[in-house]
Amino acid sequence: QVQLVESGGGLVQPGGSLRLSCAASGSIFTIDVMGWYRQAPGKQRELVALITNNGGTNYEDSVKGRFTISRDNAKNTVYLQMNSLKPEDTAPYYCNAAIRAHWGLPAYNYWGQGTQVTVSS
Repeated sequence: QVQLVESGGGLVQPGGSLRLSCAASGSIFTIDVMGWYRQAPGKQRELVALITNNGGTNYEDSVKGRFTISRDNAKNTVYLQMNSLKPEDTAPYYCNAAIRAHWGLPAYNYWGQGTQVTVSS
């Protein structure tokens, strides 16, 4: 069984910063892509940023230059550093990871339970 546990959300003023963390645990052989998604009220879940196992990254246009995704493969952990936060960044943020439990098995998609980010004065 695999678990993703997020932390680091909270309330911050516009222009402030937060750092999200997501640690994967359980039966893990390798982790392929890891990413962060968010789903504002009344909107579809959208990709915020992703990172491959060799460090390649991709960002949603509205967060480019403000957010940075990184990972620590030894700790099976992905991070999202969020700077210059705006009210429109408010949403629950969900961690996602494509994880292989054993050699030769396909990667399965796992989700964390979400951590709330609220940007408000």
